[in-house]
Amino acid sequence: MSNRIETVSTPKAPAAIGPYSQAVTYGGLIFTSGQIPLDPNGQLVEGGIEEQTHQVFRNLSAVLEEAGASFRDVIKATVFLKDMNQFAAVNQIYASYFGDHKPARSTVEVARLPRDVLVEIELIAVKRVESGV
Repeated sequence: MSNRIETVSTPKAPAAIGPYSQAVTYGGLIFTSGQIPLDPNGQLVEGGIEEQTHQVFRNLSAVLEEAGASFRDVIKATVFLKDMNQFAAVNQIYASYFGDHKPARSTVEVARLPRDVLVEIELIAVKRVESGV
């Protein structure tokens, strides 16, 4: 485990649209930047909250994979919603990606998100430790 900050970058998720990284690692922790529903080419996905939430999770999956983790390694999630009335739909999709794994989570309604999207999610995860067995 490295005790220095390292950046994570993958072409399987949209590039950062500002002065930040897709994720950073420090020690055994992975901190993703908030992912919004852009495809890997940076195009906003068409559709409503369901389509946007699935794209966010595809992006997060790619970033976690590049960093050496998966959704099973997530310890904290923060969900930002444009409209809390869409919580149930997002929650159902969220549960489908985490299964029986239940990381800590905060969900907040915000006035506005980048590119006027409906949802943004950021994660904190732990890196998998590869055993030499």
